[in-house]
Amino acid sequence: MSGEGGDTALVLGGGGLTGIGWESGILYGLARAGVDLSTAQLVVGTSAGSVVGAQLASGLLTPQELYERQLGDASGEAVARFGPGLLTRYAMAMARSRDAAGYRRRIGAMALAADTAADEAERRAVLAARLVSHDWPERRLVVTAVDALSGELAAFDRDSGAPLVDAVSASCAVPGVWPPVTVGGRRFIDGGVRSATNADVAAGYRRVVIIAPMALGAGKIPSPAAQAERLRADGARVLLITPTAGVRKIFGRNVLDPARRDPAARAGLAQAELHAAEAAAVWAA
Repeated sequence: MSGEGGDTALVLGGGGLTGIGWESGILYGLARAGVDLSTAQLVVGTSAGSVVGAQLASGLLTPQELYERQLGDASGEAVARFGPGLLTRYAMAMARSRDAAGYRRRIGAMALAADTAADEAERRAVLAARLVSHDWPERRLVVTAVDALSGELAAFDRDSGAPLVDAVSASCAVPGVWPPVTVGGRRFIDGGVRSATNADVAAGYRRVVIIAPMALGAGKIPSPAAQAERLRADGARVLLITPTAGVRKIFGRNVLDPARRDPAARAGLAQAELHAAEAAAVWAA
């Protein structure tokens, strides 16, 4: 899967609610330093990145407004768990799979059989409330998910026929935590099952910034760094931004805890200063 080609692409990876906060902080910090990534011709969003990407691409929020939406008391929001037990099930599925597609199918089967805290309609309502617009933006936005049965990548955009809220809900359907999402009669799970960033969707773009709350790959899942290197090998100028060790401590052990979103956003804003010069070099080249 690759993009159609163009000049600038922004890739926003998965990473739970802390990822939403941190990405928003990075984007605002870079914009404050004079590098406004909201001008990207292509925005690719995976899981948390699909929420941030949809809001940014809508044109209805400035980077500052996007950041400020992450701040404040989150005590009224439900806390989900992504604990060691679920990670163990993922690892076992990886060990038993011959290839990446087989792993995705195993995880899809697990997701389809899981008993989750919310049903599909309830989860969709949560995602709908997070978005400032339910319409696909004019700017090219690609939202990634994985077909729960086939394990194939779904790259939803305004021409795919999928409603934006459904696409984002599918991209955020963490297997074992949230139910798979039905789009066009098929069930889909979190795009992060294929890759934390799915940065290869931006292939063909000349300048790419990847913001990845989750820096590592696992087994047959390529890391953001590996995908960035592939884009560079194809001739793109690429900047990969991942959390520092200190920021990862702020994320804590449960990236789905709403209480962590505010400190993660503030950490992203502070970290952006470290990348402003590099981002300007890539974006203004």
